[in-house]
Amino acid sequence: MIVLKPEAAVDLAAASGWYEGKRPGLGVEFLLEADRAFERIDNRPTGYARIHGELRRAIVRRFPYGVFFLTDGLGLVTIYAVLHHRRSPAEWQRRYVG
Repeated sequence: MIVLKPEAAVDLAAASGWYEGKRPGLGVEFLLEADRAFERIDNRPTGYARIHGELRRAIVRRFPYGVFFLTDGLGLVTIYAVLHHRRSPAEWQRRYVG
């Protein structure tokens, strides 16, 4: 089961809106690829490398975005951020630490 933190939902909406402004339909394509990344994470959450403590990162295909998440080992995946690769690591670190 995947749970999106509110900040991650804002990330998705902002990125989708930006892509939609670049080309109609591209924002939807971004959301579809992000959803596919969530499915891959849900199917095999421990298949992604830890990047900071227990925090892991998966890549959104076709788009330069990473999905930053934790898994509790019992089937719950919490997504903290969906950020462009050029964003400062301080952004996901702030969210992860709280």
